[in-house]
Amino acid sequence: MRKLLCILLIFSALPLSAQVDRAEVRAGNRKFRKADYKNAEIDYRRAVVKDSLSVAGEYNLASSLYRQQNYEEAGKALETVKDVAPGGVHAADYYFNLGDVALQKKDYGSAVKAFRESLLRNPGDLDAKENYIYAKKMLQNQQGQQGQNGDNGQNDQNQDQDQNQDQDQQQQQNQPDQQPDRNQDQQQQDQQPQISPQQAQQMLQAVQAKEKETQDKVNKQKAAVLQSRQKEKNW
Repeated sequence: MRKLLCILLIFSALPLSAQVDRAEVRAGNRKFRKADYKNAEIDYRRAVVKDSLSVAGEYNLASSLYRQQNYEEAGKALETVKDVAPGGVHAADYYFNLGDVALQKKDYGSAVKAFRESLLRNPGDLDAKENYIYAKKMLQNQQGQQGQNGDNGQNDQNQDQDQNQDQDQQQQQNQPDQQPDRNQDQQQQDQQPQISPQQAQQMLQAVQAKEKETQDKVNKQKAAVLQSRQKEKNW
């Protein structure tokens, strides 16, 4: 997230009546720089109480919540300035932070859109480009995994239908005119053990679970490499 010092530029463009939150925001900024994010959050909330339209208060409140890994509340704070921040001089930063929050919530579709908006307003931002590529890659992995799960479900259904048909055919073939010798029938079963459809389904599910576990490990490794390139911004 961009340096908090930049937030002070906002006040030069605001009328005096809108500066009632200035002291609290500055106090929060000082604590934020010292990584005292909890107390910075308190100051920013005071600024918002004094002025519910405080863009600086809400924006930096989101930043302090983000640093405390409270991504849900950080997203809500950014949501409150969605009608104002995109039209200001820090619009690119707003969308960048919005994308960061979406990434942490694994909402990769929203992250891609947010970083794209940030790049439209600041095409030279290499951090936004890196995070855009990362979010797009994660979205592709997510969609591919969902598609694979859907295909597996269809394949399982088709396999169940095939198994049921084979079982019906076996039952029809095993109805001779005379009662078969029980000892002979038992010997054949001992030599060729049969697996029930339920057992076959359980075995298939176990194999699919193992494949999913392996794929998840691969995706986590890829994500770790890409995520190491992420950077935070703040005003």
